[in-house]
Amino acid sequence: MSTSPPAPPPVPAVRTYDLTRAYGAMTALSRLNLTVNRGDLFGFIGSNGAGKTTTLRILATFLTPTEGRAEILGKDVVREADSVRHMIGYMPDFFGVYKDMEVTEYLDFFGACYRIPSGKREKTVVDVLELVGLSEKKGALIGALSRGMQQRLGLARVLIHDPQLLLLDEPASGLDPRARIEMMAILQELQRLGKTIIISSHILSELQSLCNRVAIIELGKLIYCGPVQGARDQMGVGRVLWITTTSDLTMAKDLLAVQSEVAAAEIVEGKLRVTLKDHESDPSIIAEVLVKGGVRLVGLREEEMGLEEVFLRVTRGTTQ
Repeated sequence: MSTSPPAPPPVPAVRTYDLTRAYGAMTALSRLNLTVNRGDLFGFIGSNGAGKTTTLRILATFLTPTEGRAEILGKDVVREADSVRHMIGYMPDFFGVYKDMEVTEYLDFFGACYRIPSGKREKTVVDVLELVGLSEKKGALIGALSRGMQQRLGLARVLIHDPQLLLLDEPASGLDPRARIEMMAILQELQRLGKTIIISSHILSELQSLCNRVAIIELGKLIYCGPVQGARDQMGVGRVLWITTTSDLTMAKDLLAVQSEVAAAEIVEGKLRVTLKDHESDPSIIAEVLVKGGVRLVGLREEEMGLEEVFLRVTRGTTQ
């Protein structure tokens, strides 16, 4: 019987090697080793001051590292900065717009900056406006656009030269729920079109459903990098079980508190909340202990732990 050939290994779009950046006595990044593969929609997670923006600014060639190096599609961001700038689109968390310019005029200006021939610029502007859902606003003044539309215009600007890698620092910052949903849908479409996207955000619930891989950074150090669904497993975060019983809750809690697999047991709103010591602990042991101890078990449910909960558990919340 024939077997399909193994899938080729992922191709890195971004690699950092002991990337370090110091501002005087403060180290914003400390020996960061990060890999982002081509085609990733990659979430970059960390508290304010964790080093996310510093990392993105180095990758965008606006900052030079104090030590270490970074490569984008095989190009060194310091030695080959000009080549890198043509391969990336960088959207900072706050960017200036010329409010008295029309939308098409604004994009045409940036197209000229990238030396796109005038004959090709008009179609390019039309295409990127359609991609970000602003075709109907092409003749509008930028100052008349809503915050969400201005964010989409900022995204159109970084797409004007068709970059392979997008570096987006808090692209949904300050947007209302509908505008955030629309922005996330645009990013998914860009990934489908083959773009590699790094997005930093504090809205972790959206990154969980949006990204295929994430990195968690704190105090300039990488804590986790890998698949979204593997964050809980690889970080050793214990499962949480909710137990419903018609027996005495205190008795059930005392039975479980002495078990080696249990990190904590507490009574919350008429139910028993049990945290296992790690993800490998077998939850069936909990049911077995309770039943043998005479507890009438009505229900046992494992809590779905989102990316936000994992982040809170594996970081201390300290900043620099």
